[in-house]
Amino acid sequence: MRPIQAKEPSAAAPSPVPRLTAPSESSLRPDRPDRPDWPDAADAADTADARTAYATQSPTGGGVPAADAVDADVPGAVGRALEHVLADRLARAGVLDALFAAELAGRVARFTREGGKRTRSQLLWWSMRACGGRDRQAVAATLRIGVALELLQTCALVHDDLMDGSALRRGRPTLHADLRDHYATAAPADRTARFGEASAVLAGDLALAWADDVVAETALDPATATMVREVWSDMRTEMVAGQFLDLQGQLTGSRSQPQALRAAHLKSALYSVQRPLALGAAMASADGRTTRALCSAGRCVGMAFQLRDDLDDIFGDPHRTGKSCGDDIRNGKPTYLAALALARAEATADRPAMTVLERALGNGDLTPAGLDEVRDVLVRTGARQAVETKIARLSARGLRHFDGALPDTGAKARLRGLLTAATASRAADPPPDRARPAPAVPAVPADASTAPETRR
Repeated sequence: MRPIQAKEPSAAAPSPVPRLTAPSESSLRPDRPDRPDWPDAADAADTADARTAYATQSPTGGGVPAADAVDADVPGAVGRALEHVLADRLARAGVLDALFAAELAGRVARFTREGGKRTRSQLLWWSMRACGGRDRQAVAATLRIGVALELLQTCALVHDDLMDGSALRRGRPTLHADLRDHYATAAPADRTARFGEASAVLAGDLALAWADDVVAETALDPATATMVREVWSDMRTEMVAGQFLDLQGQLTGSRSQPQALRAAHLKSALYSVQRPLALGAAMASADGRTTRALCSAGRCVGMAFQLRDDLDDIFGDPHRTGKSCGDDIRNGKPTYLAALALARAEATADRPAMTVLERALGNGDLTPAGLDEVRDVLVRTGARQAVETKIARLSARGLRHFDGALPDTGAKARLRGLLTAATASRAADPPPDRARPAPAVPAVPADASTAPETRR
Protein backbone atom coordinates (compact mmCIF):
# COMPACT_ATOMS: atom_id res chain seq x y z
CA MET A 1 0.00 0.00 0.00
CA ARG A 2 1.39 3.37 -0.98
CA PRO A 3 1.81 5.92 1.81
CA ILE A 4 -0.67 8.74 1.70
CA GLN A 5 0.97 11.89 0.36
CA ALA A 6 0.10 15.15 2.04
CA LYS A 7 -1.28 17.73 -0.34
CA GLU A 8 0.09 21.24 -0.53
CA PRO A 9 -2.35 23.62 1.14
CA SER A 10 -4.19 25.87 -1.26
CA ALA A 11 -4.91 29.47 -0.42
CA ALA A 12 -8.30 29.11 -2.06
CA ALA A 13 -9.24 25.86 -0.40
CA PRO A 14 -11.91 26.17 2.28
CA SER A 15 -11.05 25.28 5.83
CA PRO A 16 -12.17 21.76 6.78
CA VAL A 17 -13.26 23.19 10.13
CA PRO A 18 -16.57 25.11 10.08
CA ARG A 19 -16.19 28.73 11.14
CA LEU A 20 -18.60 31.07 12.84
CA THR A 21 -19.87 33.66 10.38
CA ALA A 22 -22.37 36.43 10.69
CA PRO A 23 -25.86 35.56 9.42
CA SER A 24 -27.24 37.25 6.34
CA GLU A 25 -30.33 38.55 8.05
CA SER A 26 -30.91 40.07 11.45
CA SER A 27 -32.46 37.09 13.20
CA LEU A 28 -30.59 37.44 16.47
CA ARG A 29 -33.25 38.86 18.76
CA PRO A 30 -34.12 36.49 21.62
CA ASP A 31 -37.54 36.33 23.16
CA ARG A 32 -37.11 38.70 26.04
CA PRO A 33 -38.88 41.26 28.15
CA ASP A 34 -39.24 44.65 26.52
CA ARG A 35 -36.79 46.63 28.60
CA PRO A 36 -34.67 49.52 27.29
CA ASP A 37 -31.45 48.58 29.08
CA TRP A 38 -31.32 45.01 27.76
CA PRO A 39 -28.11 44.49 25.66
CA ASP A 40 -29.19 43.54 22.15
CA ALA A 41 -26.90 41.74 19.72
CA ALA A 42 -29.12 42.56 16.76
CA ASP A 43 -28.84 46.30 17.30
CA ALA A 44 -25.06 46.22 17.45
CA ALA A 45 -24.25 46.02 13.75
CA ASP A 46 -25.16 45.77 10.14
CA THR A 47 -23.75 42.27 9.77
CA ALA A 48 -23.20 42.47 6.01
CA ASP A 49 -21.02 45.56 6.42
CA ALA A 50 -19.23 43.84 9.31
CA ARG A 51 -18.35 40.84 7.13
CA THR A 52 -17.05 43.01 4.29
CA ALA A 53 -14.96 45.24 6.54
CA TYR A 54 -13.59 42.30 8.49
CA ALA A 55 -12.40 40.60 5.32
CA THR A 56 -10.48 43.70 4.18
CA GLN A 57 -8.92 44.32 7.61
CA SER A 58 -10.45 47.79 7.78
CA PRO A 59 -10.49 48.85 11.42
CA THR A 60 -13.70 50.83 11.17
CA GLY A 61 -15.82 49.12 8.55
CA GLY A 62 -14.99 51.70 5.89
CA GLY A 63 -11.74 53.02 4.47
CA VAL A 64 -8.70 53.27 6.71
CA PRO A 65 -8.53 56.88 7.99
CA ALA A 66 -5.46 59.00 7.42
CA ALA A 67 -3.07 59.33 10.35
CA ASP A 68 -3.72 63.07 10.61
CA ALA A 69 -7.47 62.43 10.84
CA VAL A 70 -6.98 60.01 13.73
CA ASP A 71 -4.65 62.52 15.43
CA ALA A 72 -7.57 64.92 15.73
CA ASP A 73 -9.64 62.47 17.82
CA VAL A 74 -7.82 59.32 18.90
CA PRO A 75 -10.49 58.12 21.38
CA GLY A 76 -13.15 58.59 18.73
CA ALA A 77 -11.17 56.67 16.11
CA VAL A 78 -10.52 53.82 18.53
CA GLY A 79 -14.21 53.86 19.46
CA ARG A 80 -15.25 53.49 15.81
CA ALA A 81 -12.81 50.62 15.32
CA LEU A 82 -14.16 49.06 18.50
CA GLU A 83 -17.75 49.32 17.24
CA HIS A 84 -16.76 47.45 14.08
CA VAL A 85 -15.04 44.64 15.97
CA LEU A 86 -17.87 44.33 18.50
CA ALA A 87 -20.41 44.19 15.68
CA ASP A 88 -18.61 41.23 14.18
CA ARG A 89 -18.22 39.46 17.54
CA LEU A 90 -21.83 39.99 18.55
CA ALA A 91 -23.05 38.70 15.20
CA ARG A 92 -20.92 35.58 15.64
CA ALA A 93 -22.23 35.14 19.18
CA GLY A 94 -25.76 35.34 17.81
CA VAL A 95 -25.03 32.46 15.45
CA LEU A 96 -24.24 30.33 18.49
CA ASP A 97 -27.17 31.33 20.67
CA ALA A 98 -29.37 34.40 20.85
CA LEU A 99 -29.67 34.32 24.65
CA PHE A 100 -25.88 34.10 25.09
CA ALA A 101 -25.42 36.94 22.60
CA ALA A 102 -27.86 39.23 24.34
CA GLU A 103 -27.18 38.53 28.00
CA LEU A 104 -23.44 37.83 28.18
CA ALA A 105 -21.76 38.93 24.96
CA GLY A 106 -23.99 42.00 24.86
CA ARG A 107 -22.97 43.02 28.36
CA VAL A 108 -19.30 42.58 27.51
CA ALA A 109 -19.77 44.78 24.45
CA ARG A 110 -21.65 47.44 26.40
CA PHE A 111 -19.05 47.50 29.19
CA THR A 112 -16.27 47.95 26.62
CA ARG A 113 -18.12 50.64 24.66
CA GLU A 114 -18.72 52.63 27.81
CA GLY A 115 -15.03 52.57 28.74
CA GLY A 116 -13.11 55.44 30.21
CA LYS A 117 -10.69 57.79 28.49
CA ARG A 118 -9.05 55.13 26.30
CA THR A 119 -5.74 56.11 27.91
CA ARG A 120 -3.87 52.93 26.96
CA SER A 121 -5.05 53.19 23.36
CA GLN A 122 -3.94 56.80 23.25
CA LEU A 123 -0.49 55.89 24.58
CA LEU A 124 -0.28 53.19 21.91
CA TRP A 125 -1.32 55.57 19.13
CA TRP A 126 0.94 58.47 20.05
CA SER A 127 3.88 56.14 20.62
CA MET A 128 3.42 54.86 17.06
CA ARG A 129 3.13 58.41 15.70
CA ALA A 130 6.07 59.75 17.72
CA CYS A 131 8.19 56.91 16.32
CA GLY A 132 7.34 58.03 12.77
CA GLY A 133 4.47 55.70 11.86
CA ARG A 134 1.85 57.09 9.50
CA ASP A 135 1.29 54.73 6.55
CA ARG A 136 -2.03 53.02 5.91
CA GLN A 137 -0.99 49.64 7.31
CA ALA A 138 0.40 51.16 10.51
CA VAL A 139 -2.77 53.19 11.07
CA ALA A 140 -5.09 50.21 10.52
CA ALA A 141 -3.01 47.87 12.66
CA THR A 142 -2.58 50.37 15.50
CA LEU A 143 -6.30 51.03 15.72
CA ARG A 144 -6.99 47.30 15.88
CA ILE A 145 -4.38 46.73 18.58
CA GLY A 146 -5.98 49.67 20.42
CA VAL A 147 -9.28 47.78 20.27
CA ALA A 148 -7.54 44.71 21.69
CA LEU A 149 -6.22 46.80 24.60
CA GLU A 150 -9.73 48.04 25.35
CA LEU A 151 -11.06 44.48 25.40
CA LEU A 152 -8.18 43.37 27.62
CA GLN A 153 -9.07 46.22 29.96
CA THR A 154 -12.64 44.92 30.09
CA CYS A 155 -11.36 41.47 31.08
CA ALA A 156 -9.17 42.96 33.80
CA LEU A 157 -11.87 45.19 35.27
CA VAL A 158 -14.68 42.63 35.22
CA HIS A 159 -12.50 40.09 36.98
CA ASP A 160 -11.08 42.69 39.36
CA ASP A 161 -14.57 43.86 40.36
CA LEU A 162 -15.52 40.25 41.05
CA MET A 163 -12.43 39.55 43.15
CA ASP A 164 -12.90 42.77 45.12
CA GLY A 165 -16.64 42.25 45.56
CA SER A 166 -17.27 45.72 44.14
CA ALA A 167 -20.83 46.85 43.53
CA LEU A 168 -20.19 49.84 41.24
CA ARG A 169 -18.04 50.55 38.22
CA ARG A 170 -18.18 53.91 36.43
CA GLY A 171 -21.28 54.82 38.38
CA ARG A 172 -23.20 51.71 37.28
CA PRO A 173 -23.61 48.23 38.76
CA THR A 174 -20.65 45.97 38.10
CA LEU A 175 -21.24 43.20 35.61
CA HIS A 176 -21.65 40.45 38.19
CA ALA A 177 -24.04 42.64 40.22
CA ASP A 178 -26.03 43.50 37.11
CA LEU A 179 -26.56 39.84 36.22
CA ARG A 180 -27.36 38.96 39.83
CA ASP A 181 -30.00 41.67 40.00
CA HIS A 182 -31.45 40.80 36.60
CA TYR A 183 -32.21 37.28 37.85
CA ALA A 184 -33.19 38.34 41.36
CA THR A 185 -36.66 36.78 41.06
CA ALA A 186 -35.50 33.58 39.36
CA ALA A 187 -33.94 31.84 42.36
CA PRO A 188 -32.88 32.39 45.99
CA ALA A 189 -30.42 35.21 46.62
CA ASP A 190 -27.41 32.98 47.22
CA ARG A 191 -27.92 31.17 43.93
CA THR A 192 -28.40 34.33 41.90
CA ALA A 193 -25.30 35.86 43.52
CA ARG A 194 -23.31 32.78 42.58
CA PHE A 195 -24.72 32.90 39.06
CA GLY A 196 -23.65 36.53 38.69
CA GLU A 197 -20.14 35.75 39.90
CA ALA A 198 -19.72 32.71 37.66
CA SER A 199 -21.07 34.62 34.66
CA ALA A 200 -18.62 37.45 35.31
CA VAL A 201 -15.76 34.93 35.08
CA LEU A 202 -17.11 33.89 31.69
CA ALA A 203 -17.58 37.52 30.61
CA GLY A 204 -13.97 38.37 31.42
CA ASP A 205 -12.81 35.24 29.61
CA LEU A 206 -14.88 36.20 26.58
CA ALA A 207 -13.38 39.70 26.50
CA LEU A 208 -9.89 38.19 26.67
CA ALA A 209 -10.71 35.75 23.86
CA TRP A 210 -11.96 38.59 21.69
CA ALA A 211 -8.84 40.63 22.46
CA ASP A 212 -6.57 37.74 21.50
CA ASP A 213 -8.57 37.20 18.32
CA VAL A 214 -8.12 40.82 17.29
CA VAL A 215 -4.35 40.64 17.78
CA ALA A 216 -4.08 37.33 15.92
CA GLU A 217 -6.17 38.59 13.00
CA THR A 218 -4.41 41.94 12.56
CA ALA A 219 -2.39 42.19 9.34
CA LEU A 220 1.26 42.75 10.29
CA ASP A 221 4.58 42.16 8.58
CA PRO A 222 6.45 39.17 10.03
CA ALA A 223 8.96 41.15 12.12
CA THR A 224 6.29 43.40 13.62
CA ALA A 225 3.98 40.45 14.23
CA THR A 226 6.69 38.65 16.20
CA MET A 227 7.35 41.70 18.38
CA VAL A 228 3.67 42.46 18.97
CA ARG A 229 2.79 38.92 19.95
CA GLU A 230 5.75 38.65 22.31
CA VAL A 231 4.76 41.89 24.07
CA TRP A 232 1.10 40.84 24.16
CA SER A 233 1.93 37.45 25.64
CA ASP A 234 4.18 38.94 28.31
CA MET A 235 1.61 41.60 29.21
CA ARG A 236 -1.18 39.09 29.84
CA THR A 237 1.03 36.95 32.07
CA GLU A 238 2.31 40.00 33.98
CA MET A 239 -1.27 41.08 34.73
CA VAL A 240 -2.15 37.69 36.16
CA ALA A 241 1.03 37.52 38.23
CA GLY A 242 0.45 41.00 39.66
CA GLN A 243 -3.17 40.25 40.48
CA PHE A 244 -2.15 37.05 42.27
CA LEU A 245 0.45 38.89 44.36
CA ASP A 246 -2.20 41.47 45.21
CA LEU A 247 -4.68 38.80 46.35
CA GLN A 248 -2.02 36.87 48.24
CA GLY A 249 -0.98 40.05 50.02
CA GLN A 250 -4.58 40.72 51.04
CA LEU A 251 -4.99 37.19 52.36
CA THR A 252 -1.79 37.14 54.38
CA GLY A 253 -1.92 40.76 55.51
CA SER A 254 1.47 41.38 53.93
CA ARG A 255 2.93 44.80 54.65
CA SER A 256 6.18 44.25 52.76
CA GLN A 257 7.18 47.37 50.85
CA PRO A 258 9.20 45.48 48.19
CA GLN A 259 6.32 43.05 47.57
CA ALA A 260 3.85 45.92 47.31
CA LEU A 261 6.03 47.62 44.70
CA ARG A 262 6.49 44.36 42.82
CA ALA A 263 2.75 43.69 42.68
CA ALA A 264 2.09 47.26 41.52
CA HIS A 265 4.76 46.96 38.84
CA LEU A 266 3.34 43.73 37.44
CA LYS A 267 -0.36 44.39 37.92
CA SER A 268 -0.60 47.94 36.65
CA ALA A 269 2.61 49.79 35.76
CA LEU A 270 3.64 47.54 32.88
CA TYR A 271 0.14 47.05 31.50
CA SER A 272 -0.97 50.66 31.85
CA VAL A 273 2.04 52.47 30.37
CA GLN A 274 5.14 50.49 29.40
CA ARG A 275 3.50 47.83 27.25
CA PRO A 276 1.29 50.25 25.26
CA LEU A 277 4.40 52.32 24.49
CA ALA A 278 6.27 49.19 23.38
CA LEU A 279 3.37 48.13 21.16
CA GLY A 280 3.27 51.57 19.55
CA ALA A 281 6.99 51.46 18.85
CA ALA A 282 6.54 48.04 17.24
CA MET A 283 3.76 49.39 15.02
CA ALA A 284 6.19 51.99 13.66
CA SER A 285 9.11 49.51 13.36
CA ALA A 286 11.17 51.64 15.74
CA ASP A 287 14.81 50.70 16.26
CA GLY A 288 16.00 48.90 19.38
CA ARG A 289 17.49 51.95 21.06
CA THR A 290 14.27 53.94 20.73
CA THR A 291 12.14 51.03 21.94
CA ARG A 292 14.36 50.44 24.97
CA ALA A 293 14.26 54.14 25.91
CA LEU A 294 10.47 54.22 25.62
CA CYS A 295 10.20 51.08 27.75
CA SER A 296 12.43 52.65 30.41
CA ALA A 297 10.26 55.76 30.38
CA GLY A 298 7.09 53.69 30.57
CA ARG A 299 8.40 51.59 33.44
CA CYS A 300 9.12 54.68 35.58
CA VAL A 301 5.96 56.59 34.67
CA GLY A 302 3.87 53.43 35.03
CA MET A 303 5.04 52.91 38.58
CA ALA A 304 4.39 56.57 39.37
CA PHE A 305 0.92 56.16 37.86
CA GLN A 306 0.12 53.26 40.20
CA LEU A 307 1.47 55.09 43.26
CA ARG A 308 -0.71 58.06 42.30
CA ASP A 309 -3.70 55.75 42.05
CA ASP A 310 -2.97 54.50 45.57
CA LEU A 311 -2.91 58.07 46.88
CA ASP A 312 -6.05 59.03 44.98
CA ASP A 313 -7.88 56.09 46.51
CA ILE A 314 -7.46 57.78 49.91
CA PHE A 315 -7.19 61.49 49.13
CA GLY A 316 -8.82 61.74 45.70
CA ASP A 317 -11.87 63.82 44.93
CA PRO A 318 -14.60 61.31 43.92
CA HIS A 319 -15.92 63.81 41.36
CA ARG A 320 -12.51 63.70 39.65
CA THR A 321 -11.59 60.07 40.16
CA GLY A 322 -15.04 58.66 39.38
CA LYS A 323 -14.95 56.28 42.35
CA SER A 324 -15.50 56.24 46.06
CA CYS A 325 -12.62 56.74 48.47
CA GLY A 326 -11.01 54.17 50.73
CA ASP A 327 -11.63 50.96 48.79
CA ASP A 328 -8.00 49.87 49.05
CA ILE A 329 -8.06 50.38 52.83
CA ARG A 330 -11.37 48.56 53.29
CA ASN A 331 -10.22 45.65 51.12
CA GLY A 332 -6.86 45.42 52.89
CA LYS A 333 -4.88 45.99 49.69
CA PRO A 334 -1.14 45.56 50.24
CA THR A 335 -0.24 48.98 48.83
CA TYR A 336 3.15 50.64 49.17
CA LEU A 337 1.44 53.62 50.86
CA ALA A 338 -0.04 51.47 53.64
CA ALA A 339 3.17 49.46 54.09
CA LEU A 340 5.23 52.66 54.36
CA ALA A 341 2.85 54.24 56.89
CA LEU A 342 2.96 51.14 59.11
CA ALA A 343 6.76 50.97 58.91
CA ARG A 344 7.08 54.62 59.89
CA ALA A 345 4.62 54.25 62.77
CA GLU A 346 6.51 51.22 64.05
CA ALA A 347 9.88 52.96 63.71
CA THR A 348 8.71 55.85 65.89
CA ALA A 349 6.69 53.66 68.27
CA ASP A 350 3.57 55.63 67.35
CA ARG A 351 1.03 53.31 68.94
CA PRO A 352 -2.07 55.42 68.17
CA ALA A 353 -1.14 55.47 64.47
CA MET A 354 -0.47 51.75 64.44
CA THR A 355 -3.81 51.10 66.11
CA VAL A 356 -5.70 53.14 63.53
CA LEU A 357 -4.00 51.41 60.61
CA GLU A 358 -4.36 47.92 62.01
CA ARG A 359 -8.08 48.41 62.68
CA ALA A 360 -8.76 50.05 59.32
CA LEU A 361 -6.87 47.79 56.90
CA GLY A 362 -9.26 45.11 55.69
CA ASN A 363 -12.23 46.56 57.61
CA GLY A 364 -15.10 46.48 55.13
CA ASP A 365 -17.26 48.48 57.56
CA LEU A 366 -14.83 51.38 57.87
CA THR A 367 -16.79 54.62 58.33
CA PRO A 368 -16.01 57.98 56.69
CA ALA A 369 -14.80 59.16 60.10
CA GLY A 370 -12.51 56.13 60.33
CA LEU A 371 -11.15 56.90 56.88
CA ASP A 372 -10.43 60.46 58.00
CA GLU A 373 -8.35 59.02 60.83
CA VAL A 374 -6.38 56.96 58.31
CA ARG A 375 -5.78 60.07 56.20
CA ASP A 376 -4.48 61.90 59.25
CA VAL A 377 -2.08 59.06 60.06
CA LEU A 378 -0.81 58.95 56.48
CA VAL A 379 -0.08 62.66 56.65
CA ARG A 380 1.49 62.92 60.07
CA THR A 381 3.72 59.87 59.64
CA GLY A 382 5.02 61.48 56.46
CA ALA A 383 3.90 58.52 54.32
CA ARG A 384 1.80 60.66 52.00
CA GLN A 385 4.60 63.12 51.37
CA ALA A 386 7.15 60.33 50.89
CA VAL A 387 4.98 58.73 48.21
CA GLU A 388 4.46 62.14 46.56
CA THR A 389 8.24 62.55 46.46
CA LYS A 390 8.69 59.07 44.99
CA ILE A 391 6.09 59.84 42.31
CA ALA A 392 7.88 63.06 41.38
CA ARG A 393 11.25 61.32 41.14
CA LEU A 394 9.92 58.43 39.08
CA SER A 395 8.10 60.80 36.74
CA ALA A 396 11.18 62.97 36.25
CA ARG A 397 13.36 59.92 35.58
CA GLY A 398 10.84 58.57 33.10
CA LEU A 399 10.62 61.85 31.23
CA ARG A 400 14.41 62.04 30.99
CA HIS A 401 14.40 58.63 29.28
CA PHE A 402 11.57 59.79 27.06
CA ASP A 403 13.03 63.15 26.06
CA GLY A 404 16.23 61.53 24.82
CA ALA A 405 14.48 58.84 22.82
CA LEU A 406 12.70 60.75 20.06
CA PRO A 407 13.08 63.84 17.87
CA ASP A 408 10.92 66.81 18.78
CA THR A 409 7.62 66.59 16.92
CA GLY A 410 4.00 67.39 17.62
CA ALA A 411 3.34 63.69 18.23
CA LYS A 412 6.14 63.55 20.79
CA ALA A 413 4.65 66.55 22.60
CA ARG A 414 1.23 64.88 22.68
CA LEU A 415 2.73 61.69 24.08
CA ARG A 416 4.72 63.59 26.67
CA GLY A 417 1.54 65.32 27.77
CA LEU A 418 -0.18 61.98 28.29
CA LEU A 419 2.72 60.69 30.36
CA THR A 420 2.70 63.82 32.50
CA ALA A 421 -1.07 63.71 33.01
CA ALA A 422 -0.90 60.04 34.06
CA THR A 423 0.74 60.95 37.36
CA ALA A 424 -1.15 64.17 38.13
CA SER A 425 -2.93 64.37 41.48
CA ARG A 426 -6.72 64.27 41.64
CA ALA A 427 -6.82 64.99 45.35
CA ALA A 428 -9.42 67.22 46.92
CA ASP A 429 -6.62 69.05 48.76
CA PRO A 430 -2.94 69.54 47.87
CA PRO A 431 -0.36 67.33 49.57
CA PRO A 432 1.29 68.80 52.66
CA ASP A 433 4.77 70.25 52.50
CA ARG A 434 5.75 68.39 55.63
CA ALA A 435 4.27 66.08 58.23
CA ARG A 436 2.09 67.72 60.85
CA PRO A 437 2.51 67.26 64.60
CA ALA A 438 0.75 64.17 65.86
CA PRO A 439 -2.68 64.86 67.39
CA ALA A 440 -4.48 62.38 69.60
CA VAL A 441 -6.08 59.69 67.46
CA PRO A 442 -9.33 58.17 68.76
CA ALA A 443 -10.04 54.52 68.16
CA VAL A 444 -12.43 53.34 65.47
CA PRO A 445 -15.83 52.72 67.09
CA ALA A 446 -16.85 49.10 67.33
CA ASP A 447 -20.32 49.79 65.92
CA ALA A 448 -19.09 51.38 62.69
CA SER A 449 -21.80 51.79 60.10
CA THR A 450 -21.82 50.03 56.76
CA ALA A 451 -19.37 51.40 54.19
CA PRO A 452 -20.68 52.83 50.91
CA GLU A 453 -20.75 50.76 47.75
CA THR A 454 -17.25 50.36 46.42
CA ARG A 455 -15.34 49.76 43.27
CA ARG A 456 -11.66 49.54 42.62
